[in-house]
Amino acid sequence: MSVVTISRQLGSLGFVIGQTLAERLGYRLVWRELINQAAIRAGAPEVALAIIDELNLLGICPSPEKCQAYIEAVEHVLHELAREGQVVIVGRGGQLVLRGQPDALHVRIVAPLDVRVARVAASRGVTARAALAQIKASDRSRRLYFQKFYQADWDEPTFYDLIINTAHIDQDMAVQMIHQVLFHHRLEDAG
Repeated sequence: MSVVTISRQLGSLGFVIGQTLAERLGYRLVWRELINQAAIRAGAPEVALAIIDELNLLGICPSPEKCQAYIEAVEHVLHELAREGQVVIVGRGGQLVLRGQPDALHVRIVAPLDVRVARVAASRGVTARAALAQIKASDRSRRLYFQKFYQADWDEPTFYDLIINTAHIDQDMAVQMIHQVLFHHRLEDAG
């Protein structure tokens, strides 16, 4: 498999796991630059700001046409990246857009709410209450993104090939697990 998509909850270590995996594999990591590329293609940079604004603090609400153009541009970029291969894609619905891609592994990184709150509070230097508010807003935003643009449930387990709970699995073990799945799949393809 030459494409890994990672869906993650805020505070689950999903981005760090994706970053570490990309480094270990020598793959390209794609995250926010994908958003910027797609927004430029769609001619709607304000859409990128709205989507990047995970907590909806900016309150940007562009037109439905610009949103649709943006989503189509994101999907086009995701398919381009998949054709190029050797890429780890964090977020943007890659598990749905590329669900028919035979050489893609779709990973979901999760953790219990209390673990996520503690991590976000520590990493951002905020209170547990503020961390909880950020997590709830992030989860709501991601859930709405999937509902609005894909009429799908972000939490649907069948969208993923591998779900890792980082409550008791540290980021290195998670990267090893994903790497092992990729290695095993390559052996099957070669045999």
